[in-house]
Amino acid sequence: MHKFWVSMIAGASVLVSSQLMAEDAGSAVEAEKIKPLPLEEIRRFTEVFDRIKKAYVEPVSDKQLLEDAVRGMLGGLDPHSTYLAPDEYSELQVQTSGQFGGVGIEISQEEGVIRVITPIDDTPAMKAGIKAGDLIIKIDGKIIQSIGIEAAISLMRGKPGSEIVLSVVRGEDTKAFDVTLKRALINVTSIRSRFLEPKLGYIRISQFQHQTASDLNKVLKKMQQDVPLSGLVLDLRNNPGGVLRGAVDVTDAFIDNGVIVSTKGRLASSQMSFEATQSMSVDGIPIVVLINGGSASASEIVAGALQDSKRAIVMGTSSFGKGSVQTVLQLSEKRAIKLTTARYFTPSGRSIQAKGIDPDIVVVQASVKERGTSGGIREKDLNGHLLNGEQAAAPVSSSSLLETDFQLYEALNLLKGLVLVKSSQL
Repeated sequence: MHKFWVSMIAGASVLVSSQLMAEDAGSAVEAEKIKPLPLEEIRRFTEVFDRIKKAYVEPVSDKQLLEDAVRGMLGGLDPHSTYLAPDEYSELQVQTSGQFGGVGIEISQEEGVIRVITPIDDTPAMKAGIKAGDLIIKIDGKIIQSIGIEAAISLMRGKPGSEIVLSVVRGEDTKAFDVTLKRALINVTSIRSRFLEPKLGYIRISQFQHQTASDLNKVLKKMQQDVPLSGLVLDLRNNPGGVLRGAVDVTDAFIDNGVIVSTKGRLASSQMSFEATQSMSVDGIPIVVLINGGSASASEIVAGALQDSKRAIVMGTSSFGKGSVQTVLQLSEKRAIKLTTARYFTPSGRSIQAKGIDPDIVVVQASVKERGTSGGIREKDLNGHLLNGEQAAAPVSSSSLLETDFQLYEALNLLKGLVLVKSSQL
């Protein structure tokens, strides 16, 4: 029996039988007045097909023409609906495994142009300086306009150790520059964590995989081995999304009731609602969520749910705005179509499609350097000064958080204020 699943940018979560899809389709047809087939357009299609067969400069097989027709039919709907040939279908299936050979970037297609959503942490793309918002116009010297996002991904994936040259346009500069990268085995670690200060935790989720929620719970448990957390910064910046179920379960770790996300489409199977369970990994501590223009899809679900439930304060800049659900419909063992079948909504009923999540507090990323102060010499600056008798000398950091990540610096300041307010109310 063929299967399909709901995916958010890159992932699979809800398996449903194709029989149910057929029943849904039948119901949708009954609900709408059946219109006759547009015979004139069908004649035009067959005429174009025939003329290409007879007059194109090189012979083209019927199979190739029909596959291209299907690809064009889906590509004309929206940027995320597409036809998946065997290689592309196989690629989609490994995207959530957390391991692949490539350069490590998440991309989208806008009006035929390939745009970088975000480079993945600790990958060749990140190390080479590829940035969110960059436009990729050539791959290994080949112009890639309008080739399709799946084809572009296929060109960038390859054997670890092999080189690839991306021609990139950045910002307002219309002049392209080349970036040479060496492909690597991309092991995507979706969770990274550390303490910003004692009892104030930091967790970054780079994308949502099948195991992300489980990894999150392990990290939270480890962080609270000695003392409970007093506050947490959840960093979803440049997170392109991933598995819908992963986003739901991550949100469920912080709230104990209410709707997390709902989806609405024409078919009955696309009408879904995900509810929080009573079990939480952390209870009641202040949370600051960081987002930016590279936060998309599943990361917007988490930010929107925590914002609507008043569970966290969202800080940063507006998110990407991908609020649609794609269903992968398997056509055969090796082929499928990825079709947009629904929009998703935050608990308050907001659709973020083409709008994004607006932060509660806007903080743009900036380069900030601490100004020196007059008469800044203090006792601790004198050679041979005595320690205070209670602690050892603290190591001097080569660069402060203020200089390296202004948004996180502001998030930490807000979190400390929230913790102080909460402790004063106890």
